[in-house]
Amino acid sequence: MPTADQATLDLLFRHGRTHSYWLDKPVDDALLKQAYDLAKMGATSANMCPLRIVFVKSTTAKEKLKPCLQEGNVDKTMKAPVTAIIGMDIHFYEHLPKLFPQADAKSWFKDLPENILEYMALRNSSLEGAYFMLAARAVGLDCGPMSGFDNAKLDTAFFAGTTVKSNFLCNLGYGDATKLHPRNPRLTFDEACKIV
Repeated sequence: MPTADQATLDLLFRHGRTHSYWLDKPVDDALLKQAYDLAKMGATSANMCPLRIVFVKSTTAKEKLKPCLQEGNVDKTMKAPVTAIIGMDIHFYEHLPKLFPQADAKSWFKDLPENILEYMALRNSSLEGAYFMLAARAVGLDCGPMSGFDNAKLDTAFFAGTTVKSNFLCNLGYGDATKLHPRNPRLTFDEACKIV
């Protein structure tokens, strides 16, 4: 199997940073679609694909998002060209006849308690959210993932009447690299890993 070249590894990992300051440059909708079409190929349990994304771009949508944010996240989010609400469909199993046709996977999940379904959706939509961030970087966008919002308020604003709940937010656009802090350290392999 081929491996990624150094430039690709730099783009996705070594030089990929969390941005809080954004250039005044719009993001084309085609890039958002391209990033999703890459991210959707990532693995999830039983191919459940619970990820649902709302791309907040318009002034009206941003004003609807604003009161859901904690104070420290308002300015950077309002200035970001796009904010992706990374959501999760708690009733992901409804799509399993299409997504996992080799077995009756819907029957594995449909009668489970809501809290178990939410836990499964959270785990797998978090995976998909990370795939999406890598895909966004791959198509030339910078990312600013964050918590720091009122999930219940956001779910009422954007997902009322659905089985979708919010997981996390990710601002998208073209980051102002002149305002980045030096990269914070990471744990070494020996500090974080064990081979047994």
